[in-house]
Amino acid sequence: MNKILLIIRREYLTRVRKKTFLISTILFPVLYFGLILGTGYITAKSGASLRIAIIDSSGYFDKGKIARENAADSSATLVPVSIAADSLKKNFSSLGYDGYVIVPADTKWEEGLKNLSLHTSRTLSIEGANPLERKLNNIWNSVKNEKLGIDESKKKTIENSRVDIVPENVNDQSANSTTASILGVVAAVLTYIILMLYGSQVMMGVMEEKTSRIAEVIVSSVKPFQLMLGKIVGIGLVALTQITLWLIAVFLIYNVTKASGTANSMQGMIGGMQEVFSSINVPFLLFFFLFYLLGGFFFYASLFAAVGSAVNEDMREAQSLSFPLMLPIIFSIATMQAVIKDPTGPLAVWGSIIPFTSPIYMMARIPFGVPGTVQWWELALSMFFMVGGFIFTTWFAGKIYRTGILMYGKKPSWKELIKWGFRKN
Repeated sequence: MNKILLIIRREYLTRVRKKTFLISTILFPVLYFGLILGTGYITAKSGASLRIAIIDSSGYFDKGKIARENAADSSATLVPVSIAADSLKKNFSSLGYDGYVIVPADTKWEEGLKNLSLHTSRTLSIEGANPLERKLNNIWNSVKNEKLGIDESKKKTIENSRVDIVPENVNDQSANSTTASILGVVAAVLTYIILMLYGSQVMMGVMEEKTSRIAEVIVSSVKPFQLMLGKIVGIGLVALTQITLWLIAVFLIYNVTKASGTANSMQGMIGGMQEVFSSINVPFLLFFFLFYLLGGFFFYASLFAAVGSAVNEDMREAQSLSFPLMLPIIFSIATMQAVIKDPTGPLAVWGSIIPFTSPIYMMARIPFGVPGTVQWWELALSMFFMVGGFIFTTWFAGKIYRTGILMYGKKPSWKELIKWGFRKN
């Protein structure tokens, strides 16, 4: 046990003292802070207002309606002009307009405006033309309301007479679909990132020790299984340290921006998340997040370590052998939306029990409620298979590791690796 602790300590201290660890740990809060301040600045600079001339030959787009719309939304400015169409077509740019619109004289309010052309010298996407389209639609709806005798009170009545469906689980009144969906996506994506990022780090660490022949020296005093287990746990602690530091940094940045009054849009989003967290059992969710994060990491990291021990310095060999291990993770994140859409369906239930997909599927389901959505037996069975799967993969990968760490030359196939795993001592 002391030898494993020494290996854990060595792996942990070696990695946290590296410049790459310090840079990546500091870089994330810096990027996060830059996102808060930069998003608003970039949006403001890139969202230049369009100035569009309008020739209204129909008489429906009067100056009063246009002025009200311009005052309500500055993303596109409509300017009524009384210039001849041919003259405007040739000179609209020199007159200071980004484009022009001509409303035909034979326009009928009962039929509406269809395929109204925006003539412009700029290249605009559909999204770029949306502010102008929205403004013209608002004016046209106002014209139709007047023709139909619909005043503002009737208009509000029509707008408010809509049906909103809010799904509520009768077995768990605390489960809110919107809240659960947000938390499920965040937890599952974080788990996915950790599995992919730090699982590959385990494989790379084993490869480095093998190619540098350091492993040959180490295994002379410790068992290969102890070396592999110590490396996995050590790197797992590095991951937890980095995540903890990131969460602390995000918390501090939020409070600083809140106190200084900057980043209002981001504060609103985070304020909304605070309301979300106030409606759930945070310690309960955090416990299972850490359980499935660590369980999934240990499950996959042991297999990544086995692959790293079987290959030499050729990264292409490592990638070809590790790709089958990544497929269940990629499949889980690709089908996560289906699980969130139907968290009690067969895919969600059985996928959250199988250890290959349970770290992501279960974290996408738990926010919907336990035992309302996730039954206690499902949770217990999932945790049992997660622990059992980790023990099995550690044992299996340990046998591959013991053979592969001291072998050089030809790249083994998965068939040979499986033979190593079931080979008797």
